[in-house]
Amino acid sequence: MTENQPQQPQPHPGQNDQGQQRPERTQQLPMYGQHQQQQYAPQGGQPRLDSGPQGQRPGQYPAGGGTYPQFGAQGTHQGPSPAPNWPLGPQQATTTPKPKRRLGLAAVALTALLVGTAGGVGGAAVYSASNDHSTNTPSVTAPLNGNQAAPASAPDGSVQSAAAKVLPSVVKIAVASQQGQATGSGIVISKDGLIVTNNHVVAGAGQGATLTVILNDGRTVPATVKGTDPLTDLAVIHANATDLTPATLGQSGKLAVGQGVVAIGSPFGLQATVTSGIVSALNRPVTSGDEQQDSTTVFPAIQTDAAINPGNSGGALSDLAGQVVGINSAIKTAGGSGQSEGGNIGLGFAIPIDQAKPIIDELVAKGKATHARLGVTVGDAQSSDGLTNGARLGEVTSGGAADKAGLQSGDVVTAVDGKAIASGDALVAAVRSHRPGDQVKLTVTRGGKTQTITATLGSDNGNPTG
Repeated sequence: MTENQPQQPQPHPGQNDQGQQRPERTQQLPMYGQHQQQQYAPQGGQPRLDSGPQGQRPGQYPAGGGTYPQFGAQGTHQGPSPAPNWPLGPQQATTTPKPKRRLGLAAVALTALLVGTAGGVGGAAVYSASNDHSTNTPSVTAPLNGNQAAPASAPDGSVQSAAAKVLPSVVKIAVASQQGQATGSGIVISKDGLIVTNNHVVAGAGQGATLTVILNDGRTVPATVKGTDPLTDLAVIHANATDLTPATLGQSGKLAVGQGVVAIGSPFGLQATVTSGIVSALNRPVTSGDEQQDSTTVFPAIQTDAAINPGNSGGALSDLAGQVVGINSAIKTAGGSGQSEGGNIGLGFAIPIDQAKPIIDELVAKGKATHARLGVTVGDAQSSDGLTNGARLGEVTSGGAADKAGLQSGDVVTAVDGKAIASGDALVAAVRSHRPGDQVKLTVTRGGKTQTITATLGSDNGNPTG
């Protein structure tokens, strides 16, 4: 693996092959209504924490960025065709067929999903409560009248209060191209139309495609792509509007496990959907992409059990104060075979806003972003019983950050800044959480002895494949 593109290491003498595992993948939240399978993964190989095509061994990815194919590779359409006016026009409710029972779920696959899926949202069930006889009990579906109390105002710190603050700043994004139509979500970051989303949401908005934003107030406005960064799965678009409500960006570094959070977006095209849950874990190293690819990108995610489904990609994860702390990006599904058929199983992942902010600023200013680089290939270090117990360093790039710090091939990194590193993916995610020029303290085992080495991270200068 590299800092930018981790992968499984080759077995070392004396190591147990039985314990080796392929890196888990999250499913990129597939865009709702998409007719092409979005692929968020480069070709396989050993990840590197640097780039550097020369002298690179087969199957290696440079640290700080490997050679990545663009998101949005065409694939097989999954699901029914969209309704006639989808995704912008009205749809009539139809009878929802009873879902078929699936026997035997395939092995859980961690694959990055672009939130969105093929077909219209036809068939939404409509509940109607009716009484054959007149009573004094109001119908549960009847509108408020003068004899009924209006809902109480939302107390601070409640899901209701957080939703009220964030909803005006979350939009639905529709992409229409020759390959089909799909929708995702986005977060307004400026009054004059700047919106942040996932790169895989807008990857299909190339030449001949139409990019449209559906605002929370119902207006539909055209938009253009301002900058993209496939390495971190972030993108900024510009909507043709000057009166938007920007979201308040919080600090993901202040989150705690167990803290309440709210996810807002357009799952399956259902705009302005609010779900809630807790922070299940922090700094979770998530490898997101197509399961059929050997490796993908890795980021230190916020894990949450708030329901996140296809179409939520690019939407907001907020704390209960109504501040955006993450950008929903991936889910773990039980669909199998890298398909997006599996929905929410309580394992959603968001890009921390602290990591996203500097990338967003660079995308707005320059249309591309820079990334930290250690300059070494990495793999999983395994003990004799096959358990992963750190990140084993492979090839060290001459003149890179690792080389200058005195790191050597064969070193095993077990912690970064005091936080345990359990695998090569974890080291990649830790490096990704930093910026070029940051200093990190690495706990390293070499020849059976433990030492601490300080390294100053390098930069890919906006060229993760160079």
